Amino acid sequence: MPRIVASLCLGLIGLVLLTLAQSSSLTVTDASIPAVIPDPATLHALQTRYRSLSKQLNHLMPSQPYIVVDTARNHLYIKRRDHVMLDALASTGSGTILDKPGEAKGQWVFDTPRGEFTVQSKLINPVWVKPDWAFVEEGLAIPKSYTDRIEPGVLGEYALGFGKGFFIHGTLYTRLLGKNVTHGCIRLNDDDLKSVYRLAKVGTPIMIF
Repeated sequence: MPRIVASLCLGLIGLVLLTLAQSSSLTVTDASIPAVIPDPATLHALQTRYRSLSKQLNHLMPSQPYIVVDTARNHLYIKRRDHVMLDALASTGSGTILDKPGEAKGQWVFDTPRGEFTVQSKLINPVWVKPDWAFVEEGLAIPKSYTDRIEPGVLGEYALGFGKGFFIHGTLYTRLLGKNVTHGCIRLNDDDLKSVYRLAKVGTPIMIF
């Protein structure tokens, strides 16, 4: 569905540019440059097509809330159609690289994934199960016991999973919100996280760019 919406948006942009080109009046200072003469029939056809695409776009917009994450500006939005229900300062992936021990070419890349996702799980009082990279990053040995990986209280009161170990969750480091500092997850402050948890459901679309 988001791909269809994107295609319609591009179509609308193209039609707007064509319409402006057809309807604009130019001040010609060089007599050798011919003036643009609007073609009423072409202009009418473009306007009709524009109205048709606008209706299709409005029909395809999700009627339920959906999440948009801008990793460049580090903002998370919850929208319903064109209405912004929440604009939250976030932290996203740092893009740093960590070598995997014992693997000549093995690396972890700490990026927030881009693309189309959905909320797959909603957790209350989540517990972080520390992955291998967390120990390597701290210069510690990777534990053999699962219980040695458990670290409560660092993800906030809620977490929303969107696949492959990535979550929208809270943070102890609110001073770093607005910066690209995470290992790929999306961090929010407590109030914004609570709003996201309340507004989103399992299946809610997430678009990350």
